[in-house]
Amino acid sequence: IGPSLGQDSVTKSVRAGIIGLVVVLLFMLVHYRLPGLLSDFSLVIYALITLALYKLIPVKLTLPGIAGFLLSVGMAVDANVLIFARMRDEVGAGKTVGAATSAGFKKAFRAVFDCNMTTIITAIILFWAASGGIKGFALTLGVGVALSMFTAVLVTRSMLTLLSGWKPFRIAICRTTDRAA
Repeated sequence: IGPSLGQDSVTKSVRAGIIGLVVVLLFMLVHYRLPGLLSDFSLVIYALITLALYKLIPVKLTLPGIAGFLLSVGMAVDANVLIFARMRDEVGAGKTVGAATSAGFKKAFRAVFDCNMTTIITAIILFWAASGGIKGFALTLGVGVALSMFTAVLVTRSMLTLLSGWKPFRIAICRTTDRAA
């Protein structure tokens, strides 16, 4: 297998990853509306921080490394979906948007934390026990998942908390809840 075949695979994987990311961003925007836009913003911040950290470490993004990064992006989206689903349940139960935001994060945090810690432990074991491309996968996955938890808890929560007092945001949350019922 020549290096051009490897480079072709990396190029196709990056292209597929970008297309997948755009589809996910659009889904979050359409399904969750304004909170989805906040999630999209948080996800872009997450991706930029992660790629900057990869540059600082430095991480060479091979095919397994790209796979680890894309899997961590999926986990970042999953954290936001869990948080928004809990918020929607709380608003549906009659809580104010501010109270629903706080309760939604509290209720979703345990699931997000457990899932992410399990993945980080697995990434550490893979990095320690494996070699070559698997180490790259483990490194990008572990770093990405740790940062996804950071952005879900800090960036998304901060934005939602700040906006929970804004009337258009409260209306958007309530409409999202009504549509889900």
